[in-house]
Amino acid sequence: MGKHTVHINRRSAVGLISAALAAPFVLRSASAQSALPEQTTVPDILRGSGEVRIATYGGATQEAQQKAWYEPFEKATGIKVRLFPGTNAVKTKAMVDTGNIEWDLIDTSRQGILQLMKVGDYFEKIDYSLIDDGLPKEFRFEYGVEEMIWAQVMGYRTDAFKGAVPASWADFWDLDKFPGDGAMYGNATNPELEFALMAAGVPADKLYPIDVSKALASFDKIKKRVVKWWTTGAQPPQMLIDREIVMTSVWNGRMSALIEQGAPVAINWNQGLLRRNAWGVPKGAKNKGNAMKLIAYSLMPIPQARFAMLIPYGATNPAANRYIPPQRLAMLPSAPEIQKQLVFFNEEWWVENGSAVQEKFSKWLLG
Repeated sequence: MGKHTVHINRRSAVGLISAALAAPFVLRSASAQSALPEQTTVPDILRGSGEVRIATYGGATQEAQQKAWYEPFEKATGIKVRLFPGTNAVKTKAMVDTGNIEWDLIDTSRQGILQLMKVGDYFEKIDYSLIDDGLPKEFRFEYGVEEMIWAQVMGYRTDAFKGAVPASWADFWDLDKFPGDGAMYGNATNPELEFALMAAGVPADKLYPIDVSKALASFDKIKKRVVKWWTTGAQPPQMLIDREIVMTSVWNGRMSALIEQGAPVAINWNQGLLRRNAWGVPKGAKNKGNAMKLIAYSLMPIPQARFAMLIPYGATNPAANRYIPPQRLAMLPSAPEIQKQLVFFNEEWWVENGSAVQEKFSKWLLG
């Protein structure tokens, strides 16, 4: 990226950033689609009949899942997939409480599943007898299983620092070496306390349990740099392109289209947070068996690779990497060289402490 001196004015930026800001970058060209590896066979145990009803996030993620998982799953197994955009923990709870369960499977997070399990029995145990043996244990838990990787990272303008390249969160905090306005995630549910602590010198393997007071004290040092505490994924890349900021925390998928099209921006993966989406099966789901089969299919190496080829989120099954071209793998948080730079986001800690953090962070923001 350092070789690019592309100047993007506001008019040309409209066309360039539409995909990146509305949603993460999805490969839509015919050549890219034809390059997807084909899943030729599935175990007989995954075949069946009837349907499975899935609550999704909609948008680009659902579009990629449709092509990578749902369509080939239907074709290979005979099980019809019905989609319901708008996955929602509150609605899931209400469905189970009333016994009127409209969904068999939800795309959510470990944190979302564990949060509901704290207050009741809202999810079925995952049938791991169906799951590919290659799925690492860190992506498995009793009432859910993680099916994709994304990363919360640092994004920056490559033309902002006279050739200097930020390599850690300490550099984000270094206004002398890396001057200019910045932005960080301002959602009080999961504020970026980990970044504040690493900037203060806490080693990545010593972040949890989080010292909230120390993290907020670290944030004190950059309050004048952070001109925006962003709350939606479209905001950070928009601000980078508009030159409102020179660096920001950002979700990796939102940066990919900008980088692919030559914008003067880049990702620093080092000390990013390794985040994951997880499958959960609501307690009492009418098509529980089919939901488990869809989960198992989505975690097979080739379906995982297909998904990562379509949208820049990574596979939780590392065997998928064999089917992903090196140039594509190089932009994914699941690439071995990238993943080892990331910090495994501790969902369990946030489930136990999130409410207290939310209160403290909200007060700090107003202070």
